[in-house]
Amino acid sequence: QSGHIPGAINVPLSRFDPARIPAGKPVILYCATGARSGMAVRALGQAGREDVVHYRPGVTGWRLQGGRLV
Repeated sequence: QSGHIPGAINVPLSRFDPARIPAGKPVILYCATGARSGMAVRALGQAGREDVVHYRPGVTGWRLQGGRLV
């Protein structure tokens, strides 16, 4: 509701399914502060995915760096 990084697809953790994350495309996970996206990264790792990047600063860090939200 507060916005997202341009080009991102919003998937709430409550509906996150590692099997639905496409392979062969860059996957960068983030949330507001990095906590929930960290859980999603761990779930993907347990599902055998190693091609995922965690943007730990989250939206908070993005905005502090001058990034815009849409």
